Amino acid sequence: MGKSILFVLTSNDKLGDTGKKTGSWLEEFAAPYELLTEAGHSVTFCTPSGEAAPVDEGSKAENFLTKLTAVWDEDEEGQKKFNSPKKLSDVSVSDYDAVFYPGGHGPVWDLADDKTSIALIEAFAQADKVVASVCHGPVVFVNTSVIQGKNVTGFSNTEEEAVGLTKVMPYLLEDKLKANGGNYSKGDDWGSHVVVDGKLITGQNPGSSEEVAKAIMKLL
Repeated sequence: MGKSILFVLTSNDKLGDTGKKTGSWLEEFAAPYELLTEAGHSVTFCTPSGEAAPVDEGSKAENFLTKLTAVWDEDEEGQKKFNSPKKLSDVSVSDYDAVFYPGGHGPVWDLADDKTSIALIEAFAQADKVVASVCHGPVVFVNTSVIQGKNVTGFSNTEEEAVGLTKVMPYLLEDKLKANGGNYSKGDDWGSHVVVDGKLITGQNPGSSEEVAKAIMKLL
């Protein structure tokens, strides 16, 4: 029996005050979407604005494309859903079995402090439902209680340094997760590293996206 999964994506396309664009990272929503729907689960997209999430153009570069992003490129139904998301404030926890936050730098500036998102995450956790995220996505947990004392991962300081954005970020995700009570661990830069603690799933970077999706399926 297929389960229902809510994907919460950013509405922010501004990379701080650099004048550059950001958004959601292609592989981080496309790969999990394809794996989950192929397994018979249903996915609903939502954003704070109720408009399609901006996609970081950098994530469309050839070296970041995978077999599953290629599948996504041909997936008309998936793209139709992506382009007509629900508004975050209109979704109900009772309608879904799991919630998943893809990354990209976008969520750092809107979802981390979004009161509706924070309340949604707390409600999913209280209902003992799966709460998952990847890369910069775990920034959505820094103002919640769900990571306190839990094993977590997310985009590492060394990876942020490698992409040259250490000074652009309002804070470093690794540091923030630790400061807010998470037991942070990381694998090799750019390698897949996924941490599961109870119903909480976190992945370190874009390359962890597929394993995060598999972890979601296992818990469902």
